[in-house]
Amino acid sequence: MTPTAPINPEFADLFVKETLNPYRACIQGLANEPCTVQALLKRAHDFLQDEADYLGLGDISQTAIVERLVANRPRICIIQGSADHPAHLFDHEHTLRAAARIWQNGGVPFTFGIPVICDGTAQSNIGQSYSLASRNHTAMAVNINFEGHSYHAAYVISGCDKTPTGILSGLAAADRARREPERGTAPAWAVFVPAHVLKGGSIPKNTRKKLQDIQDAARAAGDPQLADDIEENCHYILQCSSDEAFLGMLTRAVEQHLIDQPAADAILNELAAATCDDKGGICAFNGTGNSSRTLVSALGFVPEGSELLVDEAPTALVARNVDQLFRMINKPEYAVCEILKHNYGNAVRIHNATGSSSNLMLHMPCVMRHAGFDVTLFDYEKIRNAHPVPDIFAHSLTEGRDTFVLAEQARAGMHHGMTSLYKVLKDLNVPMKWDAPTVTGKTWGERVAAIPEAVSPALPQERSVIRIKPIRDISGTDIMRGNFFSSCTLKVAGMSTDSYNRFNGKVFLVRYYENETLCTNDLRSSNLVDTLCRMPELTPQMLAAFRKFNNAPADEDVLTMVNNGTLAFAFVIAGQGPKAFGMPEMFAPSQYLKHHGVVERTSVMITDGRYSGVTKGACVGHMVPEVFEGGGIGTLMSGDLLWMRLTDRRIDLIDKDAFLNGSVVPLEGAPFEERKELLESRKAMIEKRQRQVAACNILDNVSNAEFGVVPMAVHRRATIPWSFPY
Repeated sequence: MTPTAPINPEFADLFVKETLNPYRACIQGLANEPCTVQALLKRAHDFLQDEADYLGLGDISQTAIVERLVANRPRICIIQGSADHPAHLFDHEHTLRAAARIWQNGGVPFTFGIPVICDGTAQSNIGQSYSLASRNHTAMAVNINFEGHSYHAAYVISGCDKTPTGILSGLAAADRARREPERGTAPAWAVFVPAHVLKGGSIPKNTRKKLQDIQDAARAAGDPQLADDIEENCHYILQCSSDEAFLGMLTRAVEQHLIDQPAADAILNELAAATCDDKGGICAFNGTGNSSRTLVSALGFVPEGSELLVDEAPTALVARNVDQLFRMINKPEYAVCEILKHNYGNAVRIHNATGSSSNLMLHMPCVMRHAGFDVTLFDYEKIRNAHPVPDIFAHSLTEGRDTFVLAEQARAGMHHGMTSLYKVLKDLNVPMKWDAPTVTGKTWGERVAAIPEAVSPALPQERSVIRIKPIRDISGTDIMRGNFFSSCTLKVAGMSTDSYNRFNGKVFLVRYYENETLCTNDLRSSNLVDTLCRMPELTPQMLAAFRKFNNAPADEDVLTMVNNGTLAFAFVIAGQGPKAFGMPEMFAPSQYLKHHGVVERTSVMITDGRYSGVTKGACVGHMVPEVFEGGGIGTLMSGDLLWMRLTDRRIDLIDKDAFLNGSVVPLEGAPFEERKELLESRKAMIEKRQRQVAACNILDNVSNAEFGVVPMAVHRRATIPWSFPY
C-alpha cells in the first residue's frame, strides 16, 4: 500500500469537538475496534487498487488507527443492508468505496449491516406480520450500534420498504439523546445514498402467447372480463406487483378449466424468472421503496446527484458524498434532528405532490417521534389542509414513466430530481420552508435558485414524470373521519378522477372478513360476482333501496346492478392492526380488487391493516382504533351500510332502516352494546391467530397508527412541540 498517501487537505485539521471521547476514556474500545477498521481498509484497498484515480490509503496499521481514535477524528459508520434483498446487491462494493474515502479524509471508517425484509417477498405469508415490526427493530439495532460504538456520523446506503425510515429513526433517537448536557458528546450527522432503481422486466414472447391463448379461451367460454383483465395487466412493466395480479387471474382461469394448474404454475414461473434485472435495485413502481427514496431526499439527507441512480454508485460519486458528510462535522445546524425539524413540513407537501405510499403516513410521524417531536398523523392533516398541493408526478407503469425512466431522465440531465420537484412547487406558489438546510450545505431556496428550469424543454411534458403544470388538483393521501372510528387514510393519488367522483357520496354494502386470507380467496375466485349477488343480506327491500338511491330502473336485476355500480360493496378486512397481527399489507386482496374489472369499478376496501405503496384504487387503511383494541370496525357485519363522502373526508355507518325507507341517516356511533359479544368473540379469534407470529415480534407495546406505531417509550418521550407555519 502507498505509505505516504496524505490526508485530504480540506479535512486535515478536522477533529470532532466534544468533551468526551470514549476511545480515550475506555481502553477496551480502543483495543477492540482497530482490527475491524484495518480489515475493512485492507478489503477496500484490494478492491480499489486497479482504479486509475485511486490514491492509496497510506498507513493503515493498528497504531495509525489508534492514533486517529485517540485524537477524536470523525468516526463514521457505513450502514448497509443484507444481500438477500434486491436493493442491496452492491452494498459491499459501495461500502468499500466509502470506507476508503473516509480514511483518506482523515476519519475512521466502520461498517455494520442490518437485516432487510423485502415486502414483496413477504406478501401473502406470515412474513408480512414481521414487516412493520422490522422498522422498529431496525431503529433499535441502528441506535444500539451507533451509540454502543460511539460513532459520530453515518453514511447510509438507503434501501427499500421500512429500512430507510427505520435507520433514520434510530439515528434521530441517538441525536436527541446526545443533546442531554450530561452526555458531553457531539450530535449525530448523516447522509443517505438511496440504492439504484431496478429496471422493470418484460413478459417473454412465448409467455405472452400463452396468456393470449387463455384470453381467447375465456372469451369463448363467455368470460370476456377475465380476458380484459389479463390484457390490461399485460400493459404493465413486469414487476412483482404485476405478477401478483397474474396469480389472481390464473387462479380464476384454473377454476373455469381454461387451463390446468401445472400450466398456470409454468406461466407464473416464467414471469418470475423474467421480472428482476440482474443488477437488482429498488422496484420501479412508486411503492414504499421509492416513496422512502423520495422522503429522505425531500428531508434534505441525500447529496445532489445520488438520489436517482440506475447502477451501482461509482467511486467518484461516493467520494463526493463522503466529503459532504465531512463538511457537516462540528456544525450542529446540520445534525439529524435539526434537518428533520426544518424539513418535515416540506416533506409532507412533497409526499402529497408525488402521490407517495400511504405507508409513509406511519413512517413519517415515527421518525419525528424518535427525534423527540410531538408529531402525529394530524400534523400531516393540518399541513395538507392549510394549502392543498396539486398532483405534479405523472408516474405510470403502463405509459413509460416509471421510476427507472425518471432516473434515466435525471441521468440525461432532463431534470434535477428532488430540486426540480421543489422548483415546480415554488413556481406554483406552494408555501415551503425555503431556508431549510440540506446535507449539500445549501438551503432548498439556494438549490432551487441554482437551476434554470425544473424540467428541460428538450423533454416533452407528456414523457416527463415531473410535470411543470399540475395534472389535477387532487393528490396525496386524505385523513378520513367517521362515526365508528377515530381516523383512517385514503390514498387519493391511487384513485382516478373518475373513480373519485364515482365513489363520492356513494353508499356501500359491507362484506366483512375476519382476516386477509378469507378476502383473498373470495376476490380471486372466478365466482366472485355470483357470490356477491347471492349475499343473503340482499333482500328485495335492500335492492329496491339501492335502485332508488342510485336512480336506477325499478326492474334492474341484481347482476346488472353489480355490473353497473348500482350496487357497490365495501370489502372490510379487520383484525389486521399492529397489535393484532403486526399490521400486514393488504396488497394481495387490493391487487385482486384492482384487476377485477367489475368490482374495481364499484367497490372499496377498508381495513385496520395497511396497504402496499403500489396499491391503486379506493383502499382505506390504518383504521384507528383497530379491532384488537375494541375499535368500531370490529362491530361491522356483512349487510351493514357505509356512506362515503370523499369531499367531506368522511365514512359513516348509516341507519339501515332509514335507508330502506329512502333516507341516508348516519348513526350516532358504532353499535358497541348491541354487538358486544361479537366484538369479544372476534378478539378471541385474533388472539388465537396471533400465535402464528413469533412472540418476539408481537407489537403489543406500541402506539396506534395515529402516532406512527412506535414503541411506547419513544411515544412518551416525544414531547417537543413542532409546528409548520404554512
